[in-house]
Amino acid sequence: MRVLVTGGAGFIGSNLVDRLLVEGHEVVAVDDLSSGSRDNLAEAARHDRFRLHELDIRDPALIGLVAELRPEVVCHLAAQISVRKSVADPVHDARLNVEGTASVLTAAHAGNTRKVVFASSVAVYGRPATIPVPGDAPTDPRSPYAASKLSAETYLATFRALYGIEYTTLVLANVYGPRQSPEGEAGVVSIFTDALLRGTPTVVYGDGTQTRDYVYVDDVVDGFVRACGSEGNGRRFNLGTGIQTTDRRLHTIIADAAGAADKPGFAQPRLGDLPAMAVDPVPAFEGLGWEPRTDLPTGVKQTVEWARSRGR
Repeated sequence: MRVLVTGGAGFIGSNLVDRLLVEGHEVVAVDDLSSGSRDNLAEAARHDRFRLHELDIRDPALIGLVAELRPEVVCHLAAQISVRKSVADPVHDARLNVEGTASVLTAAHAGNTRKVVFASSVAVYGRPATIPVPGDAPTDPRSPYAASKLSAETYLATFRALYGIEYTTLVLANVYGPRQSPEGEAGVVSIFTDALLRGTPTVVYGDGTQTRDYVYVDDVVDGFVRACGSEGNGRRFNLGTGIQTTDRRLHTIIADAAGAADKPGFAQPRLGDLPAMAVDPVPAFEGLGWEPRTDLPTGVKQTVEWARSRGR
């Protein structure tokens, strides 16, 4: 089938592009390269079943492009992903994540697309009452970023009601793995990896007991591929492990893989950081036939090896 991947030059998007090509699909990536990189698509560029269009998803040209290409499925990963940037400039966040999603869905309608698979975030749950967070937990967005992701989910349901475009929403826990940038706030595995390989100081915020749910990028990509079929139509699934890992434990795992000293510095907790987060992935086991297969030490080792191979 033909699949269009928005944000296809990014961390998760480019890994998804590679997987789809390996499985024999025709893949079109749309990315404005503001944060993604052509280097991430070096392997994909060798395939005659791959094309990259350098385009902002809000550009009106997207509608004509998708109408011409007529992809069966759109995997929508293009987004502004920084919570702090969304707080500093909520209008910009909404333009990219809400207007951008409306543009993608309008284009999908023009292209007679069967289904849209959407990358959402655990941020939509806010401060959950139960951990691991069940997929049917109440949403409680506490940042413009979370609000924009939840709004995008509403647009998916609206376009399904209007035009019959199916969708599946995948709520992603903390994704890590090769190609993740050490720049920014979300990629703590990449941040620690980069610093430990370079021999520069690392910092743990708070006392190190804050927890997150880390899921390897190849496992997340597998969830997207499975959602491209008819499974999970009209539903939201959590993609995570359900396992809480403390910041301090994460640093130890990465230091061991990097062969570096496990001696982080400590700083004051950052305003707004959640003390704990993990999601319940069990519904995805049943609804998508998906499960996380990569344990954290294995995934970290593969991530460190990839970073080392690039001279970090």
